[in-house]
Amino acid sequence: MSEPHNSPATAEFLFRRRRNRQLLIAIAVLFLGSFLIAGLLRLSGWRPDQLRNRGELLNPYADLRNAAPVLADGRIYRWTPSARLWRIVVAPPPDCAIACVVLADELDTVWRLFGRHADQVHLLWIGPPPAAAKRNAATQVLRASPALRAQLPRVDDPRGVPVYVIDPNGFVILRYAPGFNPADLRSDVARLLKLR
Repeated sequence: MSEPHNSPATAEFLFRRRRNRQLLIAIAVLFLGSFLIAGLLRLSGWRPDQLRNRGELLNPYADLRNAAPVLADGRIYRWTPSARLWRIVVAPPPDCAIACVVLADELDTVWRLFGRHADQVHLLWIGPPPAAAKRNAATQVLRASPALRAQLPRVDDPRGVPVYVIDPNGFVILRYAPGFNPADLRSDVARLLKLR
């Protein structure tokens, strides 16, 4: 003889079924909800601090691949993409004195903080740096070149001397406005050095 429709066993079966269905819906909401929240954050432009550039990402990049910078000793400075060298570039005006000495000191400190990766970074000065400016093994002095300076975005900033980052191929990818925090430059370049 079958149990009546409203028996305790039937009620328990219906209760479990409803609970399993609710649990399945809750799992689906959690799973799909996390994708929805991630999508909304991405569309809003939010990025974690570790992934955010501190310098200004240039768009479009300035292309220096066909430029042939000349070193102070007359040799051509080649981009050589296979060497995977990153460049920090300064193109000061001819009358830059104390500000450039301070900037050279800051860049020297940034370069030293790269530690074992320091040999993958060159510091390029377009035009002679001030005599009192610090130099290290990575400093390469390029001959003053109005044509090369003209290819750097907003190089003649009335507020001071900007700094640029050039990738191994010869593209100017980042610009740091005058008065930038050297820790920001170090953070960005350190992240770039990890790219292979």
